[in-house]
Amino acid sequence: MTVPGMTVDELMAIQPVIPVITIERVEDAAPLAEALVAAGLPVLEVTLRTPAAAECIAAMSQVKGAIAGAGTVLNTKDLQRALDSNARFIVTPGLSASVVAETQKAGVPILPGIATATELMAGLDLGLTHFKFFPAEQAGGRAMLDALKGPFGHVRFCPTGGITLDLARDYLTRSNVACVGGGWLTPKKLIDAKKWDEIGALAREAAALRRA
Repeated sequence: MTVPGMTVDELMAIQPVIPVITIERVEDAAPLAEALVAAGLPVLEVTLRTPAAAECIAAMSQVKGAIAGAGTVLNTKDLQRALDSNARFIVTPGLSASVVAETQKAGVPILPGIATATELMAGLDLGLTHFKFFPAEQAGGRAMLDALKGPFGHVRFCPTGGITLDLARDYLTRSNVACVGGGWLTPKKLIDAKKWDEIGALAREAAALRRA
């Protein structure tokens, strides 16, 4: 299932930071989504890194206003799990032609990961113009995005990996950055302690960031 009429460009335009969520208990999914949506971050990337991830996506999808998608989709088997759990967009750490083809066939927005110009060109050959830049800080960070802007001025990125609130503020000054992915918004210790108010406060800070 996808967001009716929504493109990946429109999805990335909703908010400056997309929370990158690793969650272990289904019982935490709805209250976490409610806290993030209330703070102004309705687009939620849930990584398929835990046994409960697919169920958590399904639970978050029931929260009013939430747009829950799946991250860490590594292959078409992961993709099917994500789609079966009502993931409304797909994020991958790397570029898989088979996953891209299946998401395009299903009509689901996808944000595939790239770290080099070669991977970016392979993605362009698949008809894509929006990518996750991952792992952002380890792959050259802001300097790398500045360098890619010359030959790939029409491409838009969501850098993810090693980004903090302060780094996000700087990434978002770049015209080729549509949004950033942030794991700092939902730290494990706050989820485990069910401190939804504290997570909401982090999310409000992120939602208030300005883009170029």
